[in-house]
Amino acid sequence: MSMPSAFTLCKKERLSGRTDIDKLFNGNGSRSMAMFPLRLVYMKDERGKDKPGAAMLISVPKRQFKHAVDRNRVKRQVREAFRHNKHLLDGIPDDVCLNMAFIWLDNKHHSTDDIYNKVKRLLEKVKEKV
Repeated sequence: MSMPSAFTLCKKERLSGRTDIDKLFNGNGSRSMAMFPLRLVYMKDERGKDKPGAAMLISVPKRQFKHAVDRNRVKRQVREAFRHNKHLLDGIPDDVCLNMAFIWLDNKHHSTDDIYNKVKRLLEKVKEKV
C-alpha cells in the first residue's frame, strides 16, 4: 500500500460491495479481535488491479445509539483514526487486500484520543498476524 502525500481515505479504501461484505462476515477465512469499545473483523483477500491494500467499513448499531447524530459522530471518529494510522499496514504483501470491519460495542461515547489509540493498536495487531 503506497502512502499518499496527504492522509486521505478514498472511495476505493471503503469496503462497499455486497459480495465482499458477505465474504467478510460469512467466510471461513475471517478473523476477529476486540479492544473495547471496538471489535475488528478482518480477512485477507486477493488483490485485484483496482483494489487497495486495505479496505474498511464501520458499523455502529442502532441498538447502541438511537440517534443518527450519535452514530455518525462515532463513525467519524473511527474513520479519522483509521485515516491517520493506515500507514501501519504498509508492510502487507502486494498481492493481498485486507478487508476490515470496525464494529462499535459500547453504548457510550469515548474520547477521540481513546478511539485513536485503540484503532492504532488493532491495526498493529492485524499487521503482526498477516
